[in-house]
Amino acid sequence: MKNTILIQLTNQKAIGILHELEELRLIKVLKENIEPFKTKLSDKYKGFITKEEGQQLNDHINQMRSEWNSI
Repeated sequence: MKNTILIQLTNQKAIGILHELEELRLIKVLKENIEPFKTKLSDKYKGFITKEEGQQLNDHINQMRSEWNSI
């Protein structure tokens, strides 16, 4: 039976309990002190479209906005 779960400790005493459970071979601690990795949207989509395509998209959006505002 191999189930993996991610938990967040809300009390430092819990890490000791986890290590005790590991010594009893009830669990295995895979990693400690993992920081969530957050990617900025600008980094995620960088290079997704060319600068020319981006400029065309911006021009099109601005045209649509001006048409919408003229209604």
